[in-house]
Amino acid sequence: MSMEVGLNTIFVLTCNNPDVRLFLSLDNPRNVPTVSVDVVEPERDEEDQDAMNGNKDDDNPVNLGPSEKTSVKPKDFEFLRVIGKGSFGKVLLAKHKAEGKIYAVKVLQKQAIMRRNEAKHIMAERNVLLKNVKHPFLVGLHYSFQTPDKLYFVLDYVNGGELFFHLQRERYFAEHRAKFYAAEMASALGYLHSLNIIYRDLKPENILLDCTGHIVLTDFGLCKEGIVGQGTTSTFCGTPEYLAPEVLRKKPYDKTVDWWCLGAVLYEMLYGLPPFYSRDTAEMYDNILFKPLRLRTNVSAAGRTILEGLLQKEKENRLGAKKDFLEIQNNEFFSDIDWQDLYDKKITPPYNPNVSGHLDLKHFDPEFVREPVPASVGRSGGQSSKLVSASVMEADGVFEGFSYAPPSEDAFG
Repeated sequence: MSMEVGLNTIFVLTCNNPDVRLFLSLDNPRNVPTVSVDVVEPERDEEDQDAMNGNKDDDNPVNLGPSEKTSVKPKDFEFLRVIGKGSFGKVLLAKHKAEGKIYAVKVLQKQAIMRRNEAKHIMAERNVLLKNVKHPFLVGLHYSFQTPDKLYFVLDYVNGGELFFHLQRERYFAEHRAKFYAAEMASALGYLHSLNIIYRDLKPENILLDCTGHIVLTDFGLCKEGIVGQGTTSTFCGTPEYLAPEVLRKKPYDKTVDWWCLGAVLYEMLYGLPPFYSRDTAEMYDNILFKPLRLRTNVSAAGRTILEGLLQKEKENRLGAKKDFLEIQNNEFFSDIDWQDLYDKKITPPYNPNVSGHLDLKHFDPEFVREPVPASVGRSGGQSSKLVSASVMEADGVFEGFSYAPPSEDAFG
């Protein structure tokens, strides 16, 4: 099919769809965050608004029930540096005052979430984090809590940098290094699938390296729970250059959408750009839907074969369509990987970030690190606010069940 015909097909199919119109309006999708079906408002920095400073009325009052566990509150932490920023708030390096442990704390603005209709994604992230806590390649949630105007995720602190950061600096990776990362990603995705969860947003920006060089997946806001067996969902969401063809076509999709994304990220690690990338978003979508996959021969035959399998445009023909993660494990490309040793972190990573300690922030974007820590993140809210118990917690029903703390014996274990 010619490029012209392909593009006409896209516009006939999608010109009346506001989600696709939003994607097509992006000049350079590499510079924008994930877009989902519910996100139709342009990105803005919420930090300079009064909500971050606790000056707004509380739209989501907290229902304080009987407290059965130790209360968790912002003043328990010393917030040291800003290490990330998004539409709804910031990620901060924080030290627990009593225990002395270091965490990454994601602080989100309730008002921003409500304005963008994103409450269900935030709750999905919290639910998935609770399930992931024991997996070596998924960021762990220690506890979550809320104040009248903010939500807090207290997460593992991971300071080896985003995979995106390292790819920008090095352009592409040697095949053995890309294989190691892809294997750890596949292990994490296979685990999520075993819990009937589709990740849906695998991309270099969501893949972190820990201080020794192992993969850690983060950001579970687009996860879809309850996908059993060959079950499907149809929400139009993801990040433009990693969208699978069936998602672009607004067709029902299943767990194989994650294997497409794994193929796209593996391709990018080996070649330096996503497989169908174009600065013109409409052309990129046409490429994803219709353009044949082209593979240069600087990658091994096994590498090219797994890319062909993962990047099959028809999901029924895709590697992983029949036996899910087992097919990935048994692929020739990973024949030298001992999957149990991989899970146990007995395989030495091919790259060491060489961080000198918790405050070594050389792998974080300097734009974030230079920002002052907002004073409001350490407060529980306005004058009328109360402490928020880690065992109760709902904000006018919208964030019901958000707050979580582990059993006391495990609270800082």
